[in-house]
Parts: sequence; C-alpha cells; structure tokens
Amino acid sequence: MKEAKKFITRFAPSPNGWLHLGHAYAALMAAKAARDANGSFLLRIEDIDIGRARPHFTEGIYQDLDWLGLTWPEPVMVQSTRFDVYEAALAKLRAQDLVYPCWATRGDILAAIQDKPDWQRDPDGAPLYPGLYRELPESRRKKLIWEGKPYCWRLDMTRALGVVSQKLNYRECYAPSETEAETEAETPPQTIPLDPALFGDVVLARKDVPTSYHLAVVLDDAAQGVTQVTRGQDLQAATAIHVLLQKLLDLPQPDYLHHPLLRDVSGRRLSKQAGDSGFRNLRQEGMRLDEVMALLPPPFGQG
Repeated sequence: MKEAKKFITRFAPSPNGWLHLGHAYAALMAAKAARDANGSFLLRIEDIDIGRARPHFTEGIYQDLDWLGLTWPEPVMVQSTRFDVYEAALAKLRAQDLVYPCWATRGDILAAIQDKPDWQRDPDGAPLYPGLYRELPESRRKKLIWEGKPYCWRLDMTRALGVVSQKLNYRECYAPSETEAETEAETPPQTIPLDPALFGDVVLARKDVPTSYHLAVVLDDAAQGVTQVTRGQDLQAATAIHVLLQKLLDLPQPDYLHHPLLRDVSGRRLSKQAGDSGFRNLRQEGMRLDEVMALLPPPFGQG
C-alpha cells in the first residue's frame, strides 16, 4: 500500500518591510494547517527583490514569528542563495523555446495600447503584453542583447499551452471566511479549472535578477516538498501560472489553500506598500499576545 505523503506547508514572507497583522494571520493559518494535519510548518525568506530586501527586516521576521509562538525547522530556505537553481530552470525553458527576451518598458506597453480602450487585462488588472518583441528575428535579438539594453524573459504563453495539452486545474482546500467561527465540519477540496492564457506572456526573469516570484515559488515549493501552499486570496489567480510552470518543469503539484485577507475599517487590505504598521509596534507599545490575537479573525480572534 502506498504510504501517504507527509503534510508540509510554509509561510514565505519578503523582508522588504515589517510584518503587519495580515502576515501574522497568514503565518498562523499555515501553522494551524500543519498542526491539524500532524505535518510540518516551514519558514522561507523570499528575498529575490534584492533592491528592497534588508537584513533587519529578515531578523524582524524571526523575532515576530517567535513572539507569536511559532517554530520551524532550520536551516531556513533563503531565495537569494538559490539563483543558480532559478537560472537552470530558465535555461531549460529557453532550450524548449518557451521564453524570449523582451525590451519593452511599461511605457512602451502603455503606448502600444493607448488607442485601444478595450484592451484585455489580466486577472490582476494589468494590461496584457501586446507581443512587441515576441516574434523578433533572432539576429535582431542578438544585436539588442549585445548592445546591453536591459530586458526581461517572458513566457511564450501560446507555445507553453501547446506543450501542456491537457486542461489545467488544481485542488483548492477550505479556509474559513473572516466572519466564520471554526467548526468541526470538514469541507472537501474543490477542483478549480485554470486558464493561464488570461495572463498572457508573463515575465519569468529579468536581466539583473534571474527569476521572478512565479518561477522561484514553484521551484522552492518543489525543493521543500510542500504538499499544500497556504497563502492569501490575493495570490489565488496566480495559481494558473504556477500550475502551468509545474507542468512545464515536471514539478509536483501541491494543493492550495487561499485564506481571506485582513482589511482595515474601509475595506482596504493591509499591505506594506500602503504603509500599514507592523504588529511589532503593537507589542512594543505593551500589548500582550492574547490582545494581539484578539484583533485577528476566527479561528484566532474575533476580528
């Protein structure tokens, strides 16, 4: 009889700011999922954005999670130590002619579609790449590379979907909503169909950084044996890209659990970019752990 895989999930923050209450909720959700399944909770530092990552934010992650009472195995995977792994995966895609260099700036893309108000946008709201450099002759590509102009590597979505002929889907596990109390009833995973074409030719790497979030995350999850990706609903749409890359790179496909996001009183989700204070400020102001937990939605607090 085949032995069941050990349950493994992770919390993977970026050290480009202090963790806020939304991160605390995400980490606790992942740790709870591991505990309920008698599995493992991993921490991973996603610092491929080397221009914004800072050592003191990394140290702050360790301190904040420790204060929440969370533990994790050592050593912690750090993405900036794995650029060679990402480069090798990108080379594999290049060998299959599934990626191409692109020199288009955001301004170039907006200029190309400025007279097309109905231009399609991806699930995250960004305009689809209009293919400015997709069919560029190889001689022209080599010349531009030789000239040293900055470029990125885009996935040729049409070619990629031609290689992956089967319909794509994934198993979405259940996460309580912000207003639901924890119940004993278990909701079985749902099979969700995917259409990666909605994202067009996504960026997989840049000249100065040999990866993107999309490429790094699927390689790291595979390397760590992750069986359930636990993350916020803001990344649910990106699962289409990730499952496609898992197929192209012959990587195992985990289950997914996309939990609700924490929001302020206006309904805006908490984020570092918006300047939301880290929950370390709350504890430094003297709040106890139980008081901070009470600020979180069920199953940890009252919301």
